[in-house]
Amino acid sequence: MRIGVVTFPGSLDDRDALRAVRLAGAEPVALWHGSHSLEGVDALVLPGGFSYGDYLRCGAIASLSPIMSEVIAAAKGGMPVLGICNGFQMLTESRLLPGGLIRNDHGTFIRRDQQLRVENASTAWTNAFETGDEITIPLKNGEGSFVASSEELARLEGEGRVVFRYLGVNPNGSLNDIAGVTNERGNVVGLMPHPEHATEPGFGPDTTAAMRSGVDGLRFFASVIEATIAA
Repeated sequence: MRIGVVTFPGSLDDRDALRAVRLAGAEPVALWHGSHSLEGVDALVLPGGFSYGDYLRCGAIASLSPIMSEVIAAAKGGMPVLGICNGFQMLTESRLLPGGLIRNDHGTFIRRDQQLRVENASTAWTNAFETGDEITIPLKNGEGSFVASSEELARLEGEGRVVFRYLGVNPNGSLNDIAGVTNERGNVVGLMPHPEHATEPGFGPDTTAAMRSGVDGLRFFASVIEATIAA
């Protein structure tokens, strides 16, 4: 299986995402934002970090990159797409996901190992979890507060499209403690925390077993491999 990771000018965590794909057992494919080819990949990751034009509104300019027309078409055709942090912002700007991300309510950048609860384990990116699982994924953002209209929020909650919720502390003021959402079909998922930073022992968050041993993020990539095989 081939999973593409798109690099934008300013991307920070694209190499980490490529490594996570490899660790999960798939073939990582590096894609460039200026291309119109997805090179035959089976799934896509829009990585976290930053992208050009973020000073206007995070993800707004990157969502207009040439490759995004291909990403949007592929997502609407059912291809699994994961947006991490800045990638989540691009997905909302592209209207592949509802809502939007604004400045953290405390006005500062935050970096912490964040506890999450899995609310939906039936998406292409979460089928390796069980609903109710509590996981730890690194978080780092300055504009990570999820917002939506009251009607949109009620629809997301009612349709089970909230995928992850913050536990212990709401780090950025996201409405309803929402950390990640999915589209109606369940093939597109966006979240602010960074699963690619919790895929390899010795480099993940601390756990009760050992320091830096957390690998909860690996199940995101294992999920999409399983979903693609099953399809």
